Amino acid sequence: MDMIEPNLAALCIFVFLASAGSLGIFVLSGVFPLSTRPELTRPLGLGLIGVNTTLLLLVLGGTVAFGLGHLRWTSMVIAGGMAFLFTPGLFNIWPGKWRDGLAGLAIVTFGLGVSALILGASF
Repeated sequence: MDMIEPNLAALCIFVFLASAGSLGIFVLSGVFPLSTRPELTRPLGLGLIGVNTTLLLLVLGGTVAFGLGHLRWTSMVIAGGMAFLFTPGLFNIWPGKWRDGLAGLAIVTFGLGVSALILGASF
């Protein structure tokens, strides 16, 4: 396995981070346009959208930086592609109220926050 990817621990971390980022993309894409989600136009909803967008950008940028520093680029492309390919399956098993409401944004905020902490501990 060392000939394919010598750093399996970093590959597992990268797959987790890429999956969390992909899930964040899917949840945030369901938020817009805001006119279709009236509960998210309140200050709490707008705040969660802002926090999620910021965390998502940090996690995606950090995931790419982590991958470039610890993995072969071929491993990054394959693992990142697989994470992005299979994350919609995880998204589809969520209940509908989690996908498009405040609960989904809160769950994604927590997941992206944990991902950011993992990234911070990994560098």
